[in-house]
Amino acid sequence: MARKSVPNYVKIHDALKDEVEKGIWKIGQRLPSERDLAERFTVSRMTARQAVTALVDEGILDRRVGSGTYVASRRVREKMRGTTSFTEIISSQGKVPSTEVLSYIRTAPNEVECEKLNITKKDSIIRMERIRYADNVPICYEVASIPFKLVKSFDKKEITSNFFKTLESHGHEIGRSEQIVSAKRVSTEVSEYLKTRVGAAILGLTQVSYLVDGTVLNMFCHNMLVTVLNFIWKDKKDLMNSFFYLPTILILTKLKMNPTAHTKAT
Repeated sequence: MARKSVPNYVKIHDALKDEVEKGIWKIGQRLPSERDLAERFTVSRMTARQAVTALVDEGILDRRVGSGTYVASRRVREKMRGTTSFTEIISSQGKVPSTEVLSYIRTAPNEVECEKLNITKKDSIIRMERIRYADNVPICYEVASIPFKLVKSFDKKEITSNFFKTLESHGHEIGRSEQIVSAKRVSTEVSEYLKTRVGAAILGLTQVSYLVDGTVLNMFCHNMLVTVLNFIWKDKKDLMNSFFYLPTILILTKLKMNPTAHTKAT
């Protein structure tokens, strides 16, 4: 499978993000319109909109209805930046996180892993299956796929215990993550891991994370037992933040906690 070229919207995203970080665009400064950005980068307005939307989702830009798009304050950007680990989420709630590693192998990637990780079948990956617990209660069954070339100098414990912290300690800076949530029915195998009945409703979360230079870092496929959620948002910014923190909300809901003042579990 040939390595895919970087989409135009990602190139624009990276260029604008670099300009913000270098101070070319100041906090609170209004960016050019999507039409002007499209002309500058010689792309369609839809492609320019994709790039801007991605930056808004990351908290780097702030879109104001009827006014335009502005560079967000540093406080908002820090709040929306990076990836929160399972360990940090559970520990912050006074629970004891733990992990059971079911399998850990170096192997060839499948078609989906090649596509998501931007690698070929000639490359190899680390694939591991884990059950995540909070106070010994099974919260999540996950399959993680990591390009071997990124972690070949790490040992197994470093990868399986706190992956993001390990990366940062080795000088890698975590960038963004993209998440897709879907409704699923639990399989026979997963039901045994999560101590629930076959066919029970669960949420599937596929998360692909990137380093700041755009290198694909990993793909996590989570299967989480949760209750039905009703969300209440004050405004569009709350809506954006809630989607960004959705994995956190899902985990806390399983623990029957109240993650934010604007989120209600039923």
